[in-house]
Amino acid sequence: MSAVTSSLSRDQQSKLLSLLGHVRLHLLYKASVHGFTAAAFHGRCDKQGPTVIVAYNAAGFVFGAYTSKDYTQSGADVNDEQAFLYNIRAQEDKPLRVAGISGQCAFTDVATGPNYGALVFLHEDKPAFQSNPGTSFHFQGAALHGDNLVLTEFEVYRAEGLGSLLPKPWRNMQWTAEKKQQLMKKIQNYKSDIKTVKQARVVLVGRVGAGKSSFFNSISSAFRGNMTSQAIAGIAASSVTTQFRTYTITAGKGGEALPLMLCDTMGLEEKPDSGLDIEDLVNIYKGHVKDRYQFSPSAPILADSPGYRQKVTLNDKIHCVVYVVDASQVSILTQKMIDKFTAIRKKTNQLGLPQILLMTKVDEACPLVAEDLKNVYHSVFIQRKARELSESLGIPLSCVLPVKNYSEELELDQDTDILLFSAVEQMLNYADSFFENQVVEDQAVNDQAELYRSSDHLKADLSGRIV
Repeated sequence: MSAVTSSLSRDQQSKLLSLLGHVRLHLLYKASVHGFTAAAFHGRCDKQGPTVIVAYNAAGFVFGAYTSKDYTQSGADVNDEQAFLYNIRAQEDKPLRVAGISGQCAFTDVATGPNYGALVFLHEDKPAFQSNPGTSFHFQGAALHGDNLVLTEFEVYRAEGLGSLLPKPWRNMQWTAEKKQQLMKKIQNYKSDIKTVKQARVVLVGRVGAGKSSFFNSISSAFRGNMTSQAIAGIAASSVTTQFRTYTITAGKGGEALPLMLCDTMGLEEKPDSGLDIEDLVNIYKGHVKDRYQFSPSAPILADSPGYRQKVTLNDKIHCVVYVVDASQVSILTQKMIDKFTAIRKKTNQLGLPQILLMTKVDEACPLVAEDLKNVYHSVFIQRKARELSESLGIPLSCVLPVKNYSEELELDQDTDILLFSAVEQMLNYADSFFENQVVEDQAVNDQAELYRSSDHLKADLSGRIV
């Protein structure tokens, strides 16, 4: 299935937001995709908090209803003083807003389509609605919907409150040219604690469309000094990445390779037989999967497969795992996807690999951040989403890093680069933690071996003396 997108134009969305205040709209339900039925509506819109209906009719009218209350199919009449009906018209600068009649309920919470009394949507599970002015709301049918009761589209959005900007950032960040140069230099001069390992290997893991490949392209662009597109990125229902890829980043065109290798994987999908297989991921962790291995949707890689590396060194293994999640999708992560992340986390923990979570597309998730990226750590909304991810995926908040990838830009941006480089800095810090553990473990093994050798020598000496 192709990506579900809003039918609202930018002008229409702007006018609708003028009625709703400081919120972000998230599309929950689109009738042309999910079906013009009450069951489809309730399956995606129940218990979603404040929502706004956007209806489109055959006469070209855009209108609907807002409520701050949940749909629950309780069968009760729901009072909501904040509820209203509205109409958006291109020729009008301000949308029409119709408040509820005092003392009457806003809507009846039934199992049918949304019933606001004056407007009853998805009537009889059809692309149609009933109009009953004077029931809960007063309006003129011609002005609100042109007296045309046939729907061409019907959408429901969750209205997510953004909150105000925090007076103090929830994480400190310097947004200067000096800071950018400092981060670049630190990354370029990085050396692991293990002399034989020249590059820290970091693998990116995330659901389809989260921005894994775009993150690599963004880092590569920032270091090269111009936009690049080495990794295949795009928007699709299934993973654009079908191979395991290892990417080296250079400082400038033809410059030296950075001591960092980013590894891209196939996207995660909800279905157990789709997307990246967890066993494939474990083999990637252990260094068994070669560059350009073609993932199979039917079975994980086998030891006798052409892309399987039999003998591995520490250079081949993954040193840090980075989960990638779209910030605008945090609230609608399904339980199946959370369970898949949990299963991956369990396997990753067993292998002792440090883990970070990148929260991408923060500018798309929060308009305040879109206005100024430096608002990212002042944004109440972004902080809330970071906490949601931390709690639902079991990752410490300190390991959740918001970033913005390059997507539409043709020129580099200093603030974007600083946020990207800060994320890379943390990846290298966490890779260091992995190397330090390896050094300790290797030393313990060597100490134990030396003890055995000493014991053997002692036994030999004693034996010789007895003789």
